[in-house]
Amino acid sequence: MEKTEKLIMQEDEWKPLKEMNLTDDFLFDVATTELENCKTIIELSTGLRLKSLKWKEGQKVVHNIPGKRGIRMDFVAESEDGRVFDVEMQNRKEGNIPKRTRFYQALMDAPLLKSGEKGFDKLKPLFIIVLCDYDPYGKKKYCYTFENRCKEQPDLLLGDEVTKLFLSTKGENADEVPKELVDFLHYITESNEKGLPEECDERLRRLHESIQEIKTSTSVEVEYMKMEERERLVKKEAIERGLREGRIQGERIGEERLASLLMNLSKQNRQEDSIKALENLEYRKKLYEEFGL
Repeated sequence: MEKTEKLIMQEDEWKPLKEMNLTDDFLFDVATTELENCKTIIELSTGLRLKSLKWKEGQKVVHNIPGKRGIRMDFVAESEDGRVFDVEMQNRKEGNIPKRTRFYQALMDAPLLKSGEKGFDKLKPLFIIVLCDYDPYGKKKYCYTFENRCKEQPDLLLGDEVTKLFLSTKGENADEVPKELVDFLHYITESNEKGLPEECDERLRRLHESIQEIKTSTSVEVEYMKMEERERLVKKEAIERGLREGRIQGERIGEERLASLLMNLSKQNRQEDSIKALENLEYRKKLYEEFGL
C-alpha cells in the first residue's frame, strides 16, 4: 500500500508552464503549432536555409492499413522545393529509435504513390530529425548524420534522398559543429533567459521570444491545466483499477490456497487442524509451510 501511495504521489507531480523547456512535450507541441518556429528548428538543426515552409497534409498522424500500427509525429512540414521534414522530440531513452525512424520513413513514403503507378520519382527528399535529450550512441557528438552509402566505396551515395539526423543535447564536440546548432541544443534543455547566449543567431532569439509569449499566455496556461487535470484523472483511475484488479486476483489466489490446504487436511482426517486454520492466521501460515502451499 505504501508503494502504491508513493506511485500516486509521483503521478500527481507536474511542472509549471513557466518552468518548462522545449524538451517537455506540451511546450514543444504548442511551440510547433507556429510554422515560423518549425522553420527555425529545422534550419538550426540541419544548417539549411529555407525560403518558405508549409504544413504537409495530415502532419500529425499517418495511418497504416487496417489492423496495423500507425504513427503520430511531432510535426511534419515541407519546404518550397519539395523537401519533407519530420521532426521528433525524444526526451527519454526508450524504444529502438533507429528502427522507429525506419518505420516512420516507410509510412511517410507509402501514401505518395498510387496503386499501379510506375516509377518512384514522386518520392520526395526526406529528412527525419530526432532531437534527443541524451546521447543516443554514446560518442559525445552533438550531431549524428546518417545517409545510405556504398560499403565498398563510402563516397558513393545510394541516392534515395533520405537523411536521418540524431541530435544530442549531451554533445561535447562543439569545435566540430556550427555554434548555431550547439546554442540551439543547449536552449531546448533550458528554454529561458539563462539558456539564451548573449551573442546568438537571430532565429534562436526569435524562437525564444515566441517561447516566452507561450509561457506568459493565460489561455495556454488554462489549456495546460485542463490537460494536466484530464491526465491526472486518467492515471488515477488506471491506478485504482489496477488496485481493484489486484485485490480481486489476490482474493482468488488466497481462496484457492486455503481450499487446497483444507483439502489436504481433510485427506489426512485432520478436522481439528482445519478448524484451527480457519480461526488462527499464524497457525494457518505454519500449515501452508507444512504442505508447501
